[in-house]
Amino acid sequence: MTQRQFLDVVDENVAHAAFLDACAHLAPRIETVPLDRALGRVLGEDVVARVDVPGFDRSNVDGYAVRAVDTYGAEELDPVTLAVSTLTLAAGDAPPEDFETPTETATQIATGGVVPRGTDSIVMVEHTQPVADGIAISRSVAPGANISFAGSDIGRGDTILRRGIVLTSRETAVLASVGVTNVTVVSRPRVAVLSTGDEIVPPGTQPTLGQVIDSNRPMLLDAVRELGCEPVSAGIAPDDINVVESTLEFLITGPEAVDVLLLSGGTSKGEGDINSEAIVRLAKRLPDSPGIIVHGVALKPGKPILLAVVGSTPVVVLPGFPTSAVFTFHEFVAPLLRRLSGIPDDAAHVAQAVAPMRITSVPGRAEYSLVDIVEGKTGLAAYPLGAGSGSVTAFGRADGFIRIPATTEYVEEGEKITVRLLSEHLQTHDLVVIGSHCVGLDHLLGLLAGEGYRVKSIPVGSTAGLAALGRGEGDVGGTHLLDAETGLYNEAFIPPGVRLVPGYDRRQGLAYRADDPTFSGVAGDVLLAEVRSDRHRMVNRNPGSGTRILIDELLDGHKPPGYLHQVQTHTGVAAAIEQRRAVWVMTLETVAKTAGLGFQFVANERYDFAVPEERWDRPAVVALRRLLEDPTVRAELADRGFS
Repeated sequence: MTQRQFLDVVDENVAHAAFLDACAHLAPRIETVPLDRALGRVLGEDVVARVDVPGFDRSNVDGYAVRAVDTYGAEELDPVTLAVSTLTLAAGDAPPEDFETPTETATQIATGGVVPRGTDSIVMVEHTQPVADGIAISRSVAPGANISFAGSDIGRGDTILRRGIVLTSRETAVLASVGVTNVTVVSRPRVAVLSTGDEIVPPGTQPTLGQVIDSNRPMLLDAVRELGCEPVSAGIAPDDINVVESTLEFLITGPEAVDVLLLSGGTSKGEGDINSEAIVRLAKRLPDSPGIIVHGVALKPGKPILLAVVGSTPVVVLPGFPTSAVFTFHEFVAPLLRRLSGIPDDAAHVAQAVAPMRITSVPGRAEYSLVDIVEGKTGLAAYPLGAGSGSVTAFGRADGFIRIPATTEYVEEGEKITVRLLSEHLQTHDLVVIGSHCVGLDHLLGLLAGEGYRVKSIPVGSTAGLAALGRGEGDVGGTHLLDAETGLYNEAFIPPGVRLVPGYDRRQGLAYRADDPTFSGVAGDVLLAEVRSDRHRMVNRNPGSGTRILIDELLDGHKPPGYLHQVQTHTGVAAAIEQRRAVWVMTLETVAKTAGLGFQFVANERYDFAVPEERWDRPAVVALRRLLEDPTVRAELADRGFS
């Protein structure tokens, strides 16, 4: 497989102007259709993920899978040369079960490809050059670079949506991503949505390794409906240029031709971008076709977007990753659809907020970031979700997104920012939880939702959650921080004006594959020697989390392979074991049991709840404190491993 770059990247303002001019001939018209989908329905029950998303360790870029340590020291004028393995991994291809990339060797991989064992990062193809004995790498990478790890977005058993919410395109995308098909739940331009790629499978299908459930199409169809248009599902097209071209021609010139055509996906198997090639070929055959207007815009994420007009029909190829697709949809497609639907362009709702922390950006192209909005002492605060372009839950949780101009390197803490809302109005919540994530907490929040309370949970870790509560942002924060001097949890870390509510104990320990004899029956100094050695790969937790502190104490300064790989949730590290990306991790006993993993107890830690004094008597906070004192609820928590 030969990887090529087809982009001619232009400034976003240039792209907007060119596409607007190419679509100037279009005007609104009248047509009516019934609304018979889940959009606008109230969700009747909590939704728990039954699959991991991503379902495998996935490359975010075209390039080469490598060991990061093999690239250290690489520079433009002094590149590092690595051999290239014979295996080439396209999107949808699974590496052989017995394959492992040797040291000082790179494996060629496409965006969306399954990361092979033996590698821990991806070097972008732009930073490589073929040489006689392999590839020359001009820029080093850190462990985990350009990879979305299995289960890092959604883990089996995670509560992803709660009862009582009104479904929007964000929620339907999340439901589709975990395989849910049945949910308790002036004229409109016809807009078709076509997904492309051999690796894409419809919701309800059990994906094999390397396959991806099609969440973009349901999301885009409902986003189109939200804007007053009639969505037309065009299904999934394989990576066959003749099939893609004939499908486009039917949608543009057939008996039920659409007004706008959206494609999701791009380069996959083969040597070229099939979608763009199909558009070029069709535009040459249809009279008066401007063809491709723009292919590549200086955006992050969303650079590969393609804007075209074939015949008189606008055709937009959106990036395949969900958050990239939604950003570019709102930036380039939504204004056109609002105009064709008769909706004023000022219907793009915004809110003013402040940045609670510094938000960094890469200068040279406009950058978008999904945010959670919470109310603080001085107004709204917008928390960046920090998710990659492949994240689905981030899109489902977000209140909106911010845009950082190409000339800006960072947004300073406390700086005012404009948030583009993803819903018509900013939804208020009865209870905002910001702090450490726990599946026991998920159970409590589900009970609150069942009582009619609207809840929002923002997992940022114990330390960041306590800092947010100290600033007056949020109602409750889960925390499990150990004071090494006293041996007590949480009390020493509570900021002024914040009270501690007793929670529950939970068992933390080492999880590993049940058939792995290395840790079975091992304890004491022998166990410590095993986890501290360089023989066994681990996956770490994010700094500031209580689990990370426990891990660092256990390792006592040692840094085994995988120490720099950081995952934000307990279910995410469990997925790393199941995917054989790690030999051991630190997680909760209940998570290990759910995943069918072996477990060695390490520490019985305390998970408590911090509450700002001024929010102590809020109805939802009172209800949460009541649940924690309810014997029936305590028994339910105990059954889940929280005593």
